[in-house]
Amino acid sequence: MVIIKTEREIEKMRAAGQIAARALKLAGEAVRPGVDTFEIDDKVRKYIESQGAISSTLGYGGYPASTCISVNDVVIHGIPSKKCILKSGDIVSIDIAVSLEGFHADNAATFACGEISEEAKNLLEATKESLYEGIKKAVVGNRIGDIGNAIQRYVEARSYSVVRDFVGHGVGAKLHEDPSVPNYGTQGRGVRLLPGMTIAIEPMINQGTHRVKVLGDGWTTVTQDGKLAAHFEHSVAITKDGPDILTLCE
Repeated sequence: MVIIKTEREIEKMRAAGQIAARALKLAGEAVRPGVDTFEIDDKVRKYIESQGAISSTLGYGGYPASTCISVNDVVIHGIPSKKCILKSGDIVSIDIAVSLEGFHADNAATFACGEISEEAKNLLEATKESLYEGIKKAVVGNRIGDIGNAIQRYVEARSYSVVRDFVGHGVGAKLHEDPSVPNYGTQGRGVRLLPGMTIAIEPMINQGTHRVKVLGDGWTTVTQDGKLAAHFEHSVAITKDGPDILTLCE
């Protein structure tokens, strides 16, 4: 069931979103050769807690960390580790969700570690832009399929593929709510967008095949062909004045 938020609830989500956005910025600034992903996670956790908030992912379904940090062919849900030491040329997707006063906000971005290849730069640029193409369609009267279709058309025109096994989602008093928000779809299909809906739009885009596999830890999800993947995300409120991004860093 889709839950419509009041203006007061959306403002609570915005407050959580500001912390999540600043935490993501902090994490991105920490991405550099020689740093391990556990160190980045630790910095993020301490920052979130210093703001009186908590990580939405720590303990969620047994997940052991405050962030998901996914390197190169890891699409999502990479578990931070002291053994995962970043090197120049890596691309690093960081997904951070924050809970504050009973409401969640979720955001993600993929960062370059040192100097990366032109192929990697192009993938990051296309994935980020596809997020904003999707957000443009997050308007009252449109449908969920309009968002996914905009993302899919943008990236497939550039010969990338859209992950099918994982999608965006509603967000609010729970980290994951209805509706599902696929990054592919048909215009004019799916749940109609209404004022007060809040959704996390998060294109997960692969350089090669869209197919993925989950590793033995039950979390780490990699591209089936070992090629690169990128991930960008914002939490967005649907309003009569257009899409309102709750995770922009002010």
